[in-house]
Amino acid sequence: TSQGYPVTIGMLILGITLLVLGYSASNYLSKKLVTKLLSRFNLNQGASAAIQALTFYALLVTFALAALKIINVPLTMFTVLGGAFAIGIGFGSQNLVNNFISGLILLAEQPIRVGDLIEVEGYTGIIKRIGARSTAVRTANNIDIIVPNSSFLEKNVINWTRSNTQMRLNVKVGVDYGSDVNLVSETLIKAANTHKKVLPSPKPFVLFTEFGDSALNFELLAWANIRNTSDRQAIESDLRFKINNLFIEKNISIPFPHQVMLSKEAIEIKMVNSKES
Repeated sequence: TSQGYPVTIGMLILGITLLVLGYSASNYLSKKLVTKLLSRFNLNQGASAAIQALTFYALLVTFALAALKIINVPLTMFTVLGGAFAIGIGFGSQNLVNNFISGLILLAEQPIRVGDLIEVEGYTGIIKRIGARSTAVRTANNIDIIVPNSSFLEKNVINWTRSNTQMRLNVKVGVDYGSDVNLVSETLIKAANTHKKVLPSPKPFVLFTEFGDSALNFELLAWANIRNTSDRQAIESDLRFKINNLFIEKNISIPFPHQVMLSKEAIEIKMVNSKES
């Protein structure tokens, strides 16, 4: 008995059954709610994931309290047991509690969301799931990295797509001394404007960065919508292909580095010396 109420094995089995059913119902109802909200309000992926997680936790706690009420187990009987339990595991569960609270903050404040492209602790990837204790980040190599939730609040995190998906592209190239620099600039702009994924606004532009040791160095800057880790690399690679083809058409030469030329000359001299000897 507890405070005059009988507690039997049958009631305990009923309580456990209600908890299991409550867990399943919480999972089902939270997903159903998010599906309706998505169809009605067109929520983004991050917001829907946050609403689903918070709804699931709220329903689970509600069903757990209801199960205890149905089997006549008063919550006051858990006070002493809860205190002893808290003292026993308090010191060993600091990180667990820290990560759990951090997960709730992440879901409520949303500095990161499911689908965001982020960089944390040297890793870059897409947020796939924000759980109660950890967050799953999937890299460009399709590897899932499990990051504790507290890391996103205690360390510097780069969120490439938090406010929007626009990201600047940088393509550097050098041309021979004596090249028509205006023609080089026009060619680089043409390469950017003919790429279907480069945004027309902000407009692409070219910087004449420096007079190098063996080349006149330029940098093409353009903008594109980046949604995953490989988009930027793929677009910049396409631009280099286009630039190379256009340079060939317009007879614009990309110089060899001096050290390569010197090494070739050194090899030729060494071969001549070996023949003479």
